[in-house]
Amino acid sequence: LAIVDPDQPRERLWQIRTREVIIATGAIERPLVFPDNDRPGIMLADAARTYLNRYAVRPGTNAVILAAHDNGYRAALDLHAAGVRVRLVADLRPETDNHWAKRARAAGIRVEPNTIPTGTSGYLRVHSLHTSHGNRSETHHADLVLMAGGWTPSVHLFSQSRGRLRYDPDLGCHLPDISVQRERSAGACRGLFNLQDVLRDGERAGEEAARVMGLAARRYRPIAASAIPTMAGGLMPPTTGPHAFIDFQNDVTASDISLAVREGFRSVEHVKRYTTTGMATDQGKLSNLNALGIIAEQTNRAVADLGLTTFRQPYTPVTFGTLAGFGRGSLFDPIRITPIHACAIDEGAVFENVGTWKRAHYFPRGPENRYAAVIRECRTVRGTVGIFDASTLGKIDISGPDAAEFLDRIYATALRNLPPGKCRYALMLTESGYVMDDGIVARLSDNSFHITTTTTGAARVLAHMEDYRQTEWPWMNVWLTSTTEHWAVIALQGPRARAVIQEFLDDLDLATIPHMTVREGHLRGIPIRLFRVSFTGELGYEVNIPAGYAQAAWSLLRDAVGTQGGCVYGTEAMHVLRAEKGFFMVGQETDGTVIPEDLGFGHLGRTKPDFVGKRSLSLPDMRAPGRLQLVGLLTEDAMTRLEEGAQITAQSAPPRGTRAQGHVTSAYYSPVLGRPIALALLADGRARMGEKLFVPMPAGAVPVRVVAPIFVDPEGKRLDG
Repeated sequence: LAIVDPDQPRERLWQIRTREVIIATGAIERPLVFPDNDRPGIMLADAARTYLNRYAVRPGTNAVILAAHDNGYRAALDLHAAGVRVRLVADLRPETDNHWAKRARAAGIRVEPNTIPTGTSGYLRVHSLHTSHGNRSETHHADLVLMAGGWTPSVHLFSQSRGRLRYDPDLGCHLPDISVQRERSAGACRGLFNLQDVLRDGERAGEEAARVMGLAARRYRPIAASAIPTMAGGLMPPTTGPHAFIDFQNDVTASDISLAVREGFRSVEHVKRYTTTGMATDQGKLSNLNALGIIAEQTNRAVADLGLTTFRQPYTPVTFGTLAGFGRGSLFDPIRITPIHACAIDEGAVFENVGTWKRAHYFPRGPENRYAAVIRECRTVRGTVGIFDASTLGKIDISGPDAAEFLDRIYATALRNLPPGKCRYALMLTESGYVMDDGIVARLSDNSFHITTTTTGAARVLAHMEDYRQTEWPWMNVWLTSTTEHWAVIALQGPRARAVIQEFLDDLDLATIPHMTVREGHLRGIPIRLFRVSFTGELGYEVNIPAGYAQAAWSLLRDAVGTQGGCVYGTEAMHVLRAEKGFFMVGQETDGTVIPEDLGFGHLGRTKPDFVGKRSLSLPDMRAPGRLQLVGLLTEDAMTRLEEGAQITAQSAPPRGTRAQGHVTSAYYSPVLGRPIALALLADGRARMGEKLFVPMPAGAVPVRVVAPIFVDPEGKRLDG
């Protein structure tokens, strides 16, 4: 059901249960198959009548009608009455001695029976139609060619109710036969095309349904309608020749169907999949019967013996949001929560959606709004310690004799020489050389690695790795296992992080764990993997712990954090902290066109013989001047926070058509600096330090200065606490 109110959903799905159903879905006009039948200006006869009679639009000035059904004459007469020159009604049937042909001739329209279309001409639209009548060939100049190939009853709903169909060779279509559910078809959908017959059949179906339900049928005054018979010619065989299209959406031609039969595909389901006919958005409404006619002709079988492809739901296109939107909750859109989710609820977290994950956005205290809560959380992490749920990070276990070689090839970062117990930050590129994902690669032993990915990139990275493992390097002995749900991750960040965790470790001495190392040990008897890494620039530890122990471990560490004057922080504070250190985020500072050099990682992979994306990095465009590079921006008034996505210009009011210099990728208020900061991608950015530029905003252009992207602790001294 379509919703027209702009404040309401675009569509809404209603489920209705009825005692009796009347199907009156009508019929769809069938196109004709002949060479070059896809030029603009060639359309169904009833489509032209709709343009003319409903919308007062004349679809052409010189028309030729191809008629395998009397409806072609109705279109010819309507066009003639509207002032369109109808040059010819070319009737594919052998006889034209009927009421409609006589009316057309009486109106001065030329009618030729037994006439076959052999092709069309034209560049941007049809200019002429070529026909054959016996041994005589003609060319008819026309900018409008109409096809009246008969009618195909819309039996989809009947078939979807498990009803059985039968083929009517006289009408050249399938009709409802045996019902399974409590329904009845009426009108054109069961092969009645005369208006008077259709109206009477609808009345019959209504009375029958009412009677079955025990209701008294109300009598209405009959509607007067024309009783002039309409004669059909059955399913017309296609004319041979090139570019005789059957499925206009998937560009399937008659020769494609013939090729499928020659290749040995005799089942209609197999021919459908071999050629893709009937697989477009119309689900074969226009193409299927013509395809059946060709298969029958090529295999010397009757259309009735071929069977049909399955009529699949829905009959009318429906938006995905209607069937699987967020409004249906977990039924169609599963919600992923971390093992520590309940603890975040207890802390009063406000959540945000990150992919399908629910993540704690911030933790307000009392009357705090988001702005105040985030400032407090950032200051606490920088000043004492913060605890953060990082369980949504993608995690993959990579093991095997060739694990190091595999990772060295899949990442741009050199990893083959990574010693056991060490971690290394790594960038993954696409084949085009663009940054795809990033994360930490930790070597646990000679043949075992633990890697992390971005939250939303976990499935994509694993699929990327599997693709190369199976297709490019199948000889490698390496195994990939997703462990995202196995490990919960508790991050401790801040100068007092060491004091928080040390008392709970059974067999690990933090003095022997420098930055970018990993150790396996125990926390109060629970096996853990302890990473000394930081995404804030502060002293940091990430505790990877089996998910079943996560809440217990969180409670222990959370109490210790409180004792040290620390707090829980959410994703918004995490974004601010990483931006203050100039750490980029995939998907925020990258947009599918960014290479490592743009982010300041130009040294990456220079000594490696090969890795995914290396060849593309040598292309001229990757070294061309003017590439967007990561920089920092500071507003000159030290007050205005820039808008993410805002463009950067060299002038406050650049002339119309001037290209932007770049754009803002991240913008926050920095509690440490006491002013707004921003990261941006700027053309030749690293060579423009100190330059004054402008960022157009709704209130006017804001002057900014280009600075290095690291705003806090550029020397990295805070990493050791």
